[in-house]
Amino acid sequence: MRGAKSAKWVTGAIVVALAATACGGGSGDGDKGKGGGVFRLGITEPVAIDPANAQESEGMLVAHNLFTGLYKVKANGELVPALAESATTSDDGKTWTFKVKAGTKFSNGEPVDAEAFVRGWTRVASKATASDVSYHLAGIQGYADLNGGKTEKFAGVTAVDANTLKVVLTEADFEFDKKTVHPVFSPVPKVAGAGDNKKYNDAPIGNGPFKMEGSWEHNKKIVLVRNDDYGLTKAKLDKVELSILNPANSANLEYQGFQSGQFDWARMPTPQLPVAKAKYAPKNQWVEADTSGINYLVSFNHNAPLNSVDARKAISYAIDREAIAKGVFQGMMKPATSVLPPSFADVYQDGVCTTCVKQDKAKAKELAAKAGLKPGTTINFGYNTGAGHEEWVQAIAQQLKDVLGLNVKLDGKPFKEALATQQEKSANGLWRSAWGADYPTADNFLYPLLSTGSINPEPGTGKALGDNRGRYSNPKFDDLLKRARATKDDAARAKLYQEAEKLAIDTEQGLIPLWKRSQYRLANTTKFDNVQMDFFEDPTLAEITLK
Repeated sequence: MRGAKSAKWVTGAIVVALAATACGGGSGDGDKGKGGGVFRLGITEPVAIDPANAQESEGMLVAHNLFTGLYKVKANGELVPALAESATTSDDGKTWTFKVKAGTKFSNGEPVDAEAFVRGWTRVASKATASDVSYHLAGIQGYADLNGGKTEKFAGVTAVDANTLKVVLTEADFEFDKKTVHPVFSPVPKVAGAGDNKKYNDAPIGNGPFKMEGSWEHNKKIVLVRNDDYGLTKAKLDKVELSILNPANSANLEYQGFQSGQFDWARMPTPQLPVAKAKYAPKNQWVEADTSGINYLVSFNHNAPLNSVDARKAISYAIDREAIAKGVFQGMMKPATSVLPPSFADVYQDGVCTTCVKQDKAKAKELAAKAGLKPGTTINFGYNTGAGHEEWVQAIAQQLKDVLGLNVKLDGKPFKEALATQQEKSANGLWRSAWGADYPTADNFLYPLLSTGSINPEPGTGKALGDNRGRYSNPKFDDLLKRARATKDDAARAKLYQEAEKLAIDTEQGLIPLWKRSQYRLANTTKFDNVQMDFFEDPTLAEITLK
């Protein structure tokens, strides 16, 4: 998930980032506590809240609460069943059969059955939807024909009966069940219509713990209310109000809103983190987590001046991550030396990015000279505004100027515009980015961010419709991912993922890791209980109760 998922992206206006273990905010027992109450928070304008195209943290927050799929994931990355009563896979890893819980329904009364899943997945993959995140379904048989407009049916997805869903993949994937956590795998009712149904896009009818109150008021607000017909454990809150803030200063507005009592959950500007912690931690209103994510620089591999390995490594060596972590972030961020997060203990390789371990000015200059990255060369450096990134982006720009003599041109844009700019075929230089896990597997980082298939260029324009905005591409890397998916043994699969990461990050510097994702939030625990940060770095809305 891109963002400040994902990706998802964690990608909305995330201030500083990382997820796994939350501190503070209540007991975490959602079955206790009073019902009722209105929980309020600020977000920036999402790209989409319809699961057909929900992709960054703001939109994913809404989609996860409007829809429930086959599986969900705990904050620690543990996969747990939602509507899947069972899942079986064939010996070759190409056919999955899911038994869907009977008797649940959408908030409009339509049944949630196997056909609803077929309908939802087909809608996402259809050409007319033009989904930026449909690639999550690309491994399913018939995806290419459906996405290319050659057919309107998804050959690999069928409802065997009312409660049995059969999925046939083109290649083996023994972790396919984990991927169904993503909202693109949600069921949808018949009234959803096509993926470009504007009415449904702005007021999705789902089967989750909450439902829409009215429609999305663009650039103003989104309101969710409890879905009393929810087929699993019902939410306790009456309502969730999401105020859509100015992306130019949203982090400040969230923080100010919490201080004034306007919001019950908030992110903060980077410079305010130590002050906020000192004030709110003693009140048990400080929430922090080392999350399953990564903050990094997109390096546009396909265009000059960073279309060579030496140029990209020169940039990475020139950055003093430790100095920025101690200075700008005041010790509240940790340098990253890998793409895969420490929370994925089975695959984590500390130091796999050699250029990330320690600033090396001499090596940076040597590689820059070799790449023809001469002093005075202009490097475009983009970032999303309003999320607290200005200070550290400026610090990196200054280091690149001091070490390599580069002319760094900073380009700040609102998040939605920033994502669109990265997609352009003409994009070059660097772009600030982040990724939070959509589902608990290394594949969720390596495939979206670095595989050839995740570039997904739009015919004619060449715009990158997938999440591999840097357009790194290596057939050997793609083959390693394919082999990992087809490996049933967990330990053997982990080794293949590690080999793939080393190739893309250490050997070829496909992207440039910066910081691990450490997330900090403020929560109104005076009024609410069970306020935690979930796997996606969002508040656990469905578990929050009144005190």
